[in-house]
Amino acid sequence: MKPSIPTCGNRHISEDFKKFVIHDNHPCIMANTVFQMENYQLNVYGRLGSKKTARDLFGDLSEYIAQYDFDSKEFESYIAVFPDMEVFSEIEFENLLWRQLQFLHEMDNEPWDSSVSNDPEDSKFSFSIGGKAFYVVGLHPKASRKARRAPYPTLVFNLHAQFEKLREMGVYHKIRDKIRKRDIDLQGDINPVLQDFGEDSEAKQYSGRKVEGNWKCPFHHK
Repeated sequence: MKPSIPTCGNRHISEDFKKFVIHDNHPCIMANTVFQMENYQLNVYGRLGSKKTARDLFGDLSEYIAQYDFDSKEFESYIAVFPDMEVFSEIEFENLLWRQLQFLHEMDNEPWDSSVSNDPEDSKFSFSIGGKAFYVVGLHPKASRKARRAPYPTLVFNLHAQFEKLREMGVYHKIRDKIRKRDIDLQGDINPVLQDFGEDSEAKQYSGRKVEGNWKCPFHHK
């Protein structure tokens, strides 16, 4: 899949991400592969956490799902960038992220992906759009984790099926361990909220913030 950039004036946003991931040696080797092979779709949106953005983003994600090759062994990402948004803290970004996901869910009439849970407290939770589960990665300039400190507020949508494909291929744990080692090399320690699917709710990982032990996800399944 080739990058989808709405206007020529926004091409620099894609280049900024390539620098963040490739040139700055991002610890996620899957992200490096995605950008090196241009297996991503990048679109620019207005305000994070708005109903208008939800409508636009839902339409784009629905199209992304419709054209996605679920038999492919290549890793792809859908990247929603909010270049005109300024966030001042990790808490603010976290709130905006979940507000946006809630609006997306409320306009989605497809049933939740049956392979995952719709309860954010469940260890099998994964966000679902159009009947397909996604692992959502929040990135922004104020992130405490360097690996999440992107040049713009961003939501990356990775299909859950891709991680299951890596497990089927027998390479998931090898890739996971390499990414975590690279993250330690970059930051000095591993992201404390990281857990494999089924060990703890991945909702705790979406914003990138080290959430408190008593943290409750604000998302509610309708």
